[in-house]
Amino acid sequence: MTRIRPLALAALTLPLLAGCGLFGGGKSDEYQRTKSTREQPLEVPPDLTSPTYDDRFAIPDPKASTSFSTYQQGRAPGAAGSGPVNLAVLPPIANARVERSGELRYVVAKAEPGQAWPVVREFWLDQGFSIAREDAAAGILETNWRENRPPVETDGIRGLVSRALPGMYSSGERDRFRARIERGAEAGTVEIYVSHRGLEEVFTSTLQDSTRWVPRGGGTDRGLEAEMLQRLVLKLGEPTRKSEPVRMADAKPGPASVAGTSQGRGAAPAASGAQNAVLQNAGAGPIVLNDGFDRGWRRVGLALDRVGFTVEDRDRSKGTYFVRYIDPDASKVDNEGFLDKLAFWRPAEKSAAPQFRIAVAEAGSGASSVTVQDSKGATDTSATGKRILSLLFEQLK
Repeated sequence: MTRIRPLALAALTLPLLAGCGLFGGGKSDEYQRTKSTREQPLEVPPDLTSPTYDDRFAIPDPKASTSFSTYQQGRAPGAAGSGPVNLAVLPPIANARVERSGELRYVVAKAEPGQAWPVVREFWLDQGFSIAREDAAAGILETNWRENRPPVETDGIRGLVSRALPGMYSSGERDRFRARIERGAEAGTVEIYVSHRGLEEVFTSTLQDSTRWVPRGGGTDRGLEAEMLQRLVLKLGEPTRKSEPVRMADAKPGPASVAGTSQGRGAAPAASGAQNAVLQNAGAGPIVLNDGFDRGWRRVGLALDRVGFTVEDRDRSKGTYFVRYIDPDASKVDNEGFLDKLAFWRPAEKSAAPQFRIAVAEAGSGASSVTVQDSKGATDTSATGKRILSLLFEQLK
């Protein structure tokens, strides 16, 4: 076995140790120099200013002591980073507002009916609807059924086909709205009520080869109604020139309200736990509302719109709505065939629905009653009259 002598090993090791010093100091020296260099702050050029920093998202020091007084100072209005962001959320409109009385919402605008009518009509066209019914004498504008197509991200073949042929895929949902304009209780104002009806397409067989349209979610979406009312307020508050943006300083807030709404004139909301409506005499009527005449009149009018009654006329002084009851057949929505459309020689079918009167009257202190009458003003006790009361009660209860 060959051994390496200690002297020879030492002779070989010394040159190696000496060689490390030829390439400068070790890594620890380099880290120290780098650290000391990076600690020097950057100099700002003479023609620039130091940038300002927002400390709203600064991470607090976990070792620092915090007291309630310090927290309050940080939340003070004048504290740095605590100022509100100036966004045009629910801008106040000078000549229109949303009134709220309990669950009832409607728009009050400073305008004459003839001035509000074209604005409301243009509003529905701006929303992508076409007008199906215009009755200026009754103050009613009703849209056609329109498919509700939410923005859904699609990719692959379906996304390509959807972009090339938008009508290839259907969402299976339809919406229509009705706006009713009435003279306001205050001189020079109008009240505008908006009602919604929704349908959805469902399969009628296990093979899923046939469908029909049924009311969606009870037929009425109160959230959509509230959204359209708020949009209508913005439309009514637009400046004369559309190119001119609405200036926030020029807009004056309406009456005391919360998010653009306020309680109705002298109408208190229903007491907690109290029933909004009671259908008496085992469905034969009348319907007793826990509201006075003014609010009861508005509630009945909105219920008629939501159910789909054709309101031909109304007389608020006598508390009477003149309506025709046409049972909405949802299965016939957009169900007209191509050959039916070509049959222009065929006369349109006229509805022979009889006329009814919906009477609203005072029924004691803070209450009102709703009855169904025939065309001559007598109480209607027929099966159709009970059906009308039942439909109204579903909306009023």
